[in-house]
Amino acid sequence: MQSWQELLRKKSLASLDALVAKFGPEQFPDLERLRQAALNFEFRISPAMVDLIKSPGDPIWRQYVPDLQELEVGDGLVDSLAEDAHSPVPNITHRYPDRALFLVSPVCASYCRFCTRRRKVGDPEKISMRELESAFRYLEAHSEIRDVIMSGGDPLLLSDRRIDELCRRLRAIPHLEIIRIGSRVPCHLPERVTPELCGILRRYHPLYINTHFNHPDELTPAAVEALGRLADAGIPLGCQTVLLKGVNDDVAVMKLLMQKLLAARVRPYYIYMCDQVAGAEHFRTTVEKGLEIIRALRGWTSGLAVPHFVIDAPGGGGKIPLLPEYVESLTDDAVVLRNYAGRRYVYRQPARQEPILVG
Repeated sequence: MQSWQELLRKKSLASLDALVAKFGPEQFPDLERLRQAALNFEFRISPAMVDLIKSPGDPIWRQYVPDLQELEVGDGLVDSLAEDAHSPVPNITHRYPDRALFLVSPVCASYCRFCTRRRKVGDPEKISMRELESAFRYLEAHSEIRDVIMSGGDPLLLSDRRIDELCRRLRAIPHLEIIRIGSRVPCHLPERVTPELCGILRRYHPLYINTHFNHPDELTPAAVEALGRLADAGIPLGCQTVLLKGVNDDVAVMKLLMQKLLAARVRPYYIYMCDQVAGAEHFRTTVEKGLEIIRALRGWTSGLAVPHFVIDAPGGGGKIPLLPEYVESLTDDAVVLRNYAGRRYVYRQPARQEPILVG
């Protein structure tokens, strides 16, 4: 049986030539220009995602195969979330009061063509523990940080030994209450979620994993089994989904995705508007589309299946929630509400009592 490392190395599509050999030259009429798009951002499609592509242009193809539209920058930004501006030391982004992002790996099993961090990921040279020392010192010195999110790249592509070492160092910092890991490995390379990995992670509770699925087809039997192994290790699982044109900008597709996530013991956490990333403009929908989807989820399926819909504000403003309008009017006497089905209801405000003056 192949190890997950061998599987990733030998079975992935990691060049345009391999892509052409797999799907045929007729799918790539302007191959030389496409090479420029592939040069602008790392290219790899993991075996699990290759197997899911049913036809060129389908939702899986769109997420992972380079496209000439990537050469059209439009309103895209190089560092759309101003992460570098909020990086006090290398590999740390500290934008929120009590939590920090800790970048520990530059590589991914598959490279999403809409990646916010495409300026950083893809370097095959892993970040050494020595290079992370300034990050650990920063976390130790800032007692207001109670929650650290390991991201990258993908932290779960690191070796078991490195993951264990990172978690151990973080757990040794007294004020760090929560460790989180952001990973697409359960989707892209479910074979990586081994019993050994789960055994390591369960030693460092409270530890959470936010994974990332964008389409119901990505919840393959292997992915669901990997998620189950993590859940059985006591790890709460969330999902961060990106709203993408031609992938999941459809009420029925998004509802099915959220329901399948819940069935796999994953709590939908966020639906993000696609960030204003240079080279990813063709993935962006309107905000109205996202509100339409949330309106079609709330009340029409379990509240557990309704994530927060957010824009991660350009320029480093953080995640801003967006909601459909359910409050029609608000006075001292009553709130007029419209429910998920469009019916109007009145909720009476409590009577306001005048303060009693004594003396």
